[in-house]
Amino acid sequence: MEKFHHEALEVGKAVSRIIALALDLEVDFFDKPEVLGKPIATLRLLHYEDQFSDPAKGIYGAGAHSDFGFITLLATDDVMGLQICKDKDAKPQIWEYVTPIKGAFIVNLGDMLERWSNCMFKSTLHRVLGNGQDRYSIAYFVEPNHDCLVECLPTCKTEKSPPKFPQIRCSTYLSQRYKDTHANLSVYDKHQA
Repeated sequence: MEKFHHEALEVGKAVSRIIALALDLEVDFFDKPEVLGKPIATLRLLHYEDQFSDPAKGIYGAGAHSDFGFITLLATDDVMGLQICKDKDAKPQIWEYVTPIKGAFIVNLGDMLERWSNCMFKSTLHRVLGNGQDRYSIAYFVEPNHDCLVECLPTCKTEKSPPKFPQIRCSTYLSQRYKDTHANLSVYDKHQA
C-alpha cells in the first residue's frame, strides 16, 4: 500500500501538470513547494456490498456527491457501478456509467479545483449504484499543502469574469467542508442528557 501511495502521488502530480497546461499556466505551477510540496494525500479502500441500488427509493452504493479537494484518482475493479453527471446544474440530471479500464485511473476533479479555476473546470458529480455484485475500488485524494493559499488562478479571471470566490487556506477550506457535511454529534448528546 505504501508503494501504491507513493506511485499514485506521482500520477496525481502528472495529472496536475496537464491541468496546469489546460489552464495556460506554467507546466510546473502545481509542483511548487507551496502547492504540492507537502500534499495531503489520502488513500481509501472501498468495498460496495453485493446489493442492488434503487435511485427511486434513495438507495445507493454511494449517493451523489463531488469531492472536496483538488483531484481524486480512482482505481476500480471491472464491476460497473460508478456514474457521473456531466452537468450537475441540469434539471433533470443525466447520469452516465463510467466503464472501468484495466490498469487506468479515473480522475475526478474536486470542488477546490473548481474554486481555483473560477469555475472553468467543474467538479465531478458522481455516485455509485450497486448491481448485485461486490465492487472494490481505491480512491486516492490529492490536496495541496495545508497552508496553500487557494485563490483564483491568474489565467482564470478577466474583467468580465472576476473571481467568484474569496481566497482561502487549504486547511481552512477543507475544515469548513468537513464541518458542513458531518453531523455535530454533541447536539445529539445534549438531547440525551
